Amino acid sequence: MDTGPRAAIFDLDGTLVDSFDAHWRSWRDMCARYGVTLTRERFVRSFGMRNDRIIDMYWREDGHEPPHAERAREHADEKEALYRAMVAERFPAMEGGRELLERLHAAGWLLAVGTSGPPENLRVAVKGLGADRWFHAEVCGLDVEHGKPAPDIFLKAAERLGVPPARCVVVEDAVPGIDAAHAAGMPCVAICSEGHTHAELSSAERVIDRFDELTVGAMDALLRGGMRVR
Repeated sequence: MDTGPRAAIFDLDGTLVDSFDAHWRSWRDMCARYGVTLTRERFVRSFGMRNDRIIDMYWREDGHEPPHAERAREHADEKEALYRAMVAERFPAMEGGRELLERLHAAGWLLAVGTSGPPENLRVAVKGLGADRWFHAEVCGLDVEHGKPAPDIFLKAAERLGVPPARCVVVEDAVPGIDAAHAAGMPCVAICSEGHTHAELSSAERVIDRFDELTVGAMDALLRGGMRVR
């Protein structure tokens, strides 16, 4: 019987945090302040990307010259402050997420967060979830050189956990995150949260609609099966 370490690395936005509406409104409102019109379709396409790439895309696709790096960071900070104010009013935990973390922790899995977001958002989310007692490692976009779909975030999380990548399962909700998991050599579960479809997420080893579909046994099976051959 395999007794090696097992780890699960969770994305936050759209995965453990039902943050679609708060991110949509905060991005839309920040962009509008600078004359940039953000469409819902463009917003959905930016899921999983780092803020510097998102701002570059939003400005270019709306026909504007993208801001220089320092100004882009200011815009991103402004947007994230709006987001945190929105979720502070009523934290939008994804249904069943806390229960899944508790089940995995009780079964001996090591748990980590791997998010493209800034550290302030990570702390707000972990506090809102009441999940400090479950996570053994945390990685945000500022901890690595390259964001998703590069594998850096998930590889850093595995390193901090002390677990080989092949013994990690990623739980994500966006294509850049699925691609990042696979680039890191990790199988991926995709939760089909708002703004996504099963077809879009089909490259994941398993796609679910709710966390109560995901048992500890199913996670063990993903480790045994590894990544799908492509």
